[in-house]
Amino acid sequence: MTIELAIGRIVHGYVKWFDPVKGFGFVVCDDDGPDILLHANVLRNFGQSSISEGAEVEIEIHDTSRGIQATRVLAIKPPQKTSVTGEGDSDSDAEETGPLVPARIKWFDRTKGFGFANVFGYPEDVFVHVEVLHLAGLADLQPGEAVAMRVVDGERGQMAASVTSWEAVLSGDLEI
Repeated sequence: MTIELAIGRIVHGYVKWFDPVKGFGFVVCDDDGPDILLHANVLRNFGQSSISEGAEVEIEIHDTSRGIQATRVLAIKPPQKTSVTGEGDSDSDAEETGPLVPARIKWFDRTKGFGFANVFGYPEDVFVHVEVLHLAGLADLQPGEAVAMRVVDGERGQMAASVTSWEAVLSGDLEI
């Protein structure tokens, strides 16, 4: 079966998987076409270093001799929201209404499922759980990465109720 694609065609789909360590992943197109390669550099140009499985995407694609590849990410919509699980869960209203504050990731270990951030103006580190990332459409964070987050008091201290890429704030999609 041969598929004819125009250069720069825009498609919608969802992330099948993405591994920031390997530097790539695949998108499944809504029209059931072949998997589309999503390289980490293309994702970084959008302002993110990772993306979670199931996130909806709008991408520009190009057909190459090695298959179909994403050339530009136009939009990302996080996977359907469930609930944040884990010790010290806070009121779900705080997750939606608390102010977004600028932060930098101190460290994050995807294998352990958590990490910490330094929030400007907060004296203590803020706990970041992997589930909060998944709700934002992210799969991993890098040390020093700029993000915006809503911070709430948990049983053991400050924790992120939501995290978003700094690029989403700068692009005007969100307001601090």
